[in-house]
Amino acid sequence: MAFYDVFNGDADGICALHQLRLAEPRDGTLITGVKRDIALLGRVQAGDGDQVTVLDVSLDKNREALQQLLDAGADVLYVDHHYAGEIPDHPRLVALINTAPDVCTSLLVNGHLKGQYLPWAVTAAFGDNLYDSARRAAVPLNLDNAALAQLETLGTCINYNGYGATEADLFFHPAELYRRLQPFADPFQFMAEEPAFATLRDGYDEDMSRAGSVQPASADDQAALFILPDAAWARRVSGVYSNELARNHPERAHALLTAKPDGGYVVSVRAPISTREGADDLCRSFPSGGGRKAAAGINHLPVEDLERFEEAFRAAFARA
Repeated sequence: MAFYDVFNGDADGICALHQLRLAEPRDGTLITGVKRDIALLGRVQAGDGDQVTVLDVSLDKNREALQQLLDAGADVLYVDHHYAGEIPDHPRLVALINTAPDVCTSLLVNGHLKGQYLPWAVTAAFGDNLYDSARRAAVPLNLDNAALAQLETLGTCINYNGYGATEADLFFHPAELYRRLQPFADPFQFMAEEPAFATLRDGYDEDMSRAGSVQPASADDQAALFILPDAAWARRVSGVYSNELARNHPERAHALLTAKPDGGYVVSVRAPISTREGADDLCRSFPSGGGRKAAAGINHLPVEDLERFEEAFRAAFARA
């Protein structure tokens, strides 16, 4: 029997796996990548009796590979909060999928584990920009504001590490960052003892300072669009800066377009926090787009589609 752990390279995917493996230790093959690398199941060569865990990647984007694994006899646990489409009815599939805008994969895992490693679920929720959900989930921990702020910083930094066009843009490959988390059941101990945390925190501070100097290409009280340059720091910061903008302007939608080396843009969209709806529908209307209701993206937007995207973006979040 072989084990495979397939997970998104952001805070939610990493912390979801960390909770599961603290509760159920396994020496399995890790399959992950940059945050936008979500067609991951096709890399799994599993057969009869093998066990595959899939965390925080869209079932809809991995449907064919999932069916092939089930047909080959693998048992699959699939936990996610992205758009899934029709979920296969199969005796070897356990699907814990909830697309509500206030839920993330790590919170679903936390429920599955009955709160065994709640601080890591709270960390992930902060990283996924679900601040209200993180604070609600954290109530049983009885943490003061300073401790909550530490978990917020940790979640943000882990999430920040996942963004990049390629693994070369990242400070740590997500599999390596997960392995650095593995010895720590306590996130506060991780922050105190693991040097990776300081590396991510310092990189985050520097990159966010650069992003803050970029003026919007267009902005009003309903929607703002930013265009970032073709640079490693811009690729790293696109998701976390989108999240910060959304928190600072909760009634406004945001789109961050980061120029790609080979032309076109990578797009990050955040729906207004006041509604947390519409980002997934907008991005799925473009090839290579997907995500969830509150936060979604497009992996490649050609330059010639920029005007069409801006029109669709503004129409999607226009208020009557």
